[in-house]
Amino acid sequence: MKTYDFQWSDLGDTEQGRPNLGGEAPVALYRLMQFTFKDVVSKELGLHKTRELFAKAGKLAGREFCRNKLNKNLPLPEFIADIEKKLIDMKLGILRVESADLERLHFTVTVSEDIDCSGLPVLGGTVCDYDEGFIAGIFKECIGRDFTVKETDCWATGDRTCRFAIKPAGE
Repeated sequence: MKTYDFQWSDLGDTEQGRPNLGGEAPVALYRLMQFTFKDVVSKELGLHKTRELFAKAGKLAGREFCRNKLNKNLPLPEFIADIEKKLIDMKLGILRVESADLERLHFTVTVSEDIDCSGLPVLGGTVCDYDEGFIAGIFKECIGRDFTVKETDCWATGDRTCRFAIKPAGE
C-alpha cells in the first residue's frame, strides 16, 4: 500500500472490540499519541510543516466528524448547537460561540476543557493546530466553503480556554 485513505469505518466497532474496557481512554493517552507524533514529525519535517500537517489532518477529521456525527441539514444556529452538544457528549471540549456574524460568516468560538491542551503548562505558543483544522473541516462540510480558523488564545499561552477566530478563506 503506497498511501492510506481514511474512512470513518476505519475507526472500527469499539463495543465489539473492547467489551470490557469500552470506547473511552484517558486524555493523557490521547495526548501522548498526539505530542509524540508532533515530536517525531517536527524533527523530520520541521515545526512549521508539522503544524500544517496537523491542521490538515484535523480538517479531514472535522469533515468526517460532520458527515458521520452531525446533522448538516439544520439551519446554521441549530447546527452550531448540534456541534456544541456532540463535543460535550464525546468529551472533546465545551464549545461556546462568543460572536457570530451570520451574514459575513465570521465567528469567534471558545473551547473549554479542550482535549488537546487544557491543563498543559505554559509553552509560549498555541498548540491546537489539529483543532483549527477540525473546526475548519466541520464548517466546510456544513457550509460548502473553505474557512480559515486561527487559534488566538490557548491554555498553552497562559489562557484558560482556547479561542478561535473563524472566517471564510481568502478574507
